[in-house]
Amino acid sequence: MNKILITFLVLLISRVTFAQKNQTESHSFLKDADNKFPISGAQILYNHGNDHTHSGSDGLFKYHIQSFPDTLVISHDGYDELKWVVTNKGDENKVVFLQHKPIEISEVVINHSSFLSAITKVDLNKFPVNSAQDLLRKVPGLFIAQHAGGGKAEQLFLRGFDADHGTDVSVNVDGMPVNIVSHAHGQGYSDLHFVIPETVNNIDFGKGAYYTDRGDFCTAGYVDFQTYDRLKNSMIKLEGGSFNSKRILGMFSIMDDPDNRKNFYVATEYNYTDGPFDVKQNFNRFNMFAKYNQWLTDHDYFNVQFSTFNSSWNASGQIPERAVNEGIIDRWGSIDPTEGGSTSRTNFQMNYKHIISSSEQIEAMAWYSNYNFNLYSDFTFYLKDKVNGDEIQQKDGRNIYGTEFKYAKSFFLSNASLTWASGGGFRNDDIGTLQLNHVYHRDLLLDKQVDVTGVETNFHAYSELMWKSGKWTVNPGLRLDHFIFNMHNLLDYTQLPSGQSSEGTKLSPKLNFWYAANDKVTWFLKTGMGFHSNDMRVVVQQKGMNTMPYSLGGDFGLRLHPLKSLIIMPTFWYLFLQQEFVYVGDDAVIEPSGKSQRFGLDLGIRFQPLKNLYLNVDVNYSRARFVDEPKGEDYVPLAPVITSTGSVNWDFLNGFSVGLQYRYLGDRPGVEDNSIQTKAYFVNDLIFSYIHRKWGTNLQINNLFNVKWNEAQFATETQLKNEVAPITDMTFTPGLPFGIKMGVFYKF
Repeated sequence: MNKILITFLVLLISRVTFAQKNQTESHSFLKDADNKFPISGAQILYNHGNDHTHSGSDGLFKYHIQSFPDTLVISHDGYDELKWVVTNKGDENKVVFLQHKPIEISEVVINHSSFLSAITKVDLNKFPVNSAQDLLRKVPGLFIAQHAGGGKAEQLFLRGFDADHGTDVSVNVDGMPVNIVSHAHGQGYSDLHFVIPETVNNIDFGKGAYYTDRGDFCTAGYVDFQTYDRLKNSMIKLEGGSFNSKRILGMFSIMDDPDNRKNFYVATEYNYTDGPFDVKQNFNRFNMFAKYNQWLTDHDYFNVQFSTFNSSWNASGQIPERAVNEGIIDRWGSIDPTEGGSTSRTNFQMNYKHIISSSEQIEAMAWYSNYNFNLYSDFTFYLKDKVNGDEIQQKDGRNIYGTEFKYAKSFFLSNASLTWASGGGFRNDDIGTLQLNHVYHRDLLLDKQVDVTGVETNFHAYSELMWKSGKWTVNPGLRLDHFIFNMHNLLDYTQLPSGQSSEGTKLSPKLNFWYAANDKVTWFLKTGMGFHSNDMRVVVQQKGMNTMPYSLGGDFGLRLHPLKSLIIMPTFWYLFLQQEFVYVGDDAVIEPSGKSQRFGLDLGIRFQPLKNLYLNVDVNYSRARFVDEPKGEDYVPLAPVITSTGSVNWDFLNGFSVGLQYRYLGDRPGVEDNSIQTKAYFVNDLIFSYIHRKWGTNLQINNLFNVKWNEAQFATETQLKNEVAPITDMTFTPGLPFGIKMGVFYKF
């Protein structure tokens, strides 16, 4: 019996040894051919396509060759597919390089975590941008309006929210928050004009509050603009057009050292325009951006970047419809010609990443911003002051700094994988100036209405799991935010120097599911709670009241890829927002805002029937109502109902292209009983371009059919100089008329 057992063990060991000799484990590294950075998430097919693996954070991928030779097929979005013949075990530790190429719709993987950013990358490639407005319009479902001469942050509309300038949309650049808390003009104010559009490589975005690494203001969604790490070429661009518009752009590759994996570039931009208004806008803006990054070792990445901008402008303001209808002014006139302002922001940011192994890494970021804002507005004219008028000045000056840390580790099981990610950080706003003043023609101070200083701090931490097994992906997560508000009212002379303080905590659970039926159909269900913080001037004064409302929402939808050239993305969604008290920065008053609920449908379509023909359409419907108000008086003012954007682009004759894009905003309720409505508009832009090796030119025709449209619209109680009583009607800022802009660039 013992002899039989020994013989069996010898045979078993021999068989295992033989199998090990004939199935050799090898590993290689995958890197970008241009910047030599590791490429993660690539798919590698081996054993004649019968097995597959993926590259890790450090570009490492492992494979078991059953018999030599074998052909490895390596693919990743935005890179040429590579077929690599492995002849023997000596190829182990070899570095494999992939070449960049423009991503096409046919290559987008609908069940990949980078699906949404891949879609926007295709959109950016087909329709390049040259303004902050263009950048925001690239986010599917996000609609914008400008109403202060191009100087203020854009008004944002998303998922049934008139999010003002960012109250319910988290805006970021390379992970750095753009939203300003307790801002002089409005909570969450997000001025993106410090970004030079040509430096943006891609846009990461998400709708709803389903993301543990996104906190304050992420109720309707978030957007994160990601800049290039390096420039392939230096470039000079000159543009000019209607209304005495001028723009000059310079992008300079200072260091491009792929051998040592160092890159450094600088970009600078200057804008000027008079605009179509009777009062010249005199809009001036100067921008500068610099970015240095280096792989210190194969496992350590370091990045530092700097940006700054300052601008000044005149504004025509929001004018009453009756003033135009009665011939007091025309569409391009103004009631108060002294509106306008100036603003600046300087940012410094550092990023560090350490790859512990192919399944484990740490990321850290630190950032600092110096921000200043000075705005003159007149919304009500002679409603409050019959002699001097109602012009106000809003001032904001602060230093902001913060950090972010993230740890991620992946575990690979026999039939599943699990990724655990946790992080935390803080943000601190040291507010030195926060004022609301009543002024006359900018120069004369009539009354100080608000003058406070303060410090607002947000500590946060989160943790989530991403479990994948077969066709299923499950993603539970939890986020904790704690806020500390300290405010000193300089107009309250009885207040101690220590001022007033308040604290608040929010816990936000998330739970998301994906089911990849096949490579053409993926279903998903997302659920989660989110929130937006409120202005410290209301939080401190309303102790015990609800000043940090939560949101509760869900998405149910699918991604369809029925043809290689077609992607369809329908999503049904719901969102509930808790009742809150809000601070109205234009009037220095605290107002209750009731519980509200919103639901709707988003539909996105991307179609590329030919390699040189591309179409995209986004249509969004939403229904927003207050919960506790009587029916018919429960409309949420200015909440969008139907919005749509789309474009078609055709490349032809080796370098020529033409593109037509549109945007549509339907009627919206102006007041709670819907007795006053905004006017819908449908506007088209046409773009011609030609690129020949190192130089190119473009011609952009804005408002192709010269329609009369009102870009920003508000139902406001106003009183003009000779009126005996106030009147509530629509006030608006007219949208730009037909205009031409032409540009030329040279690369070197």
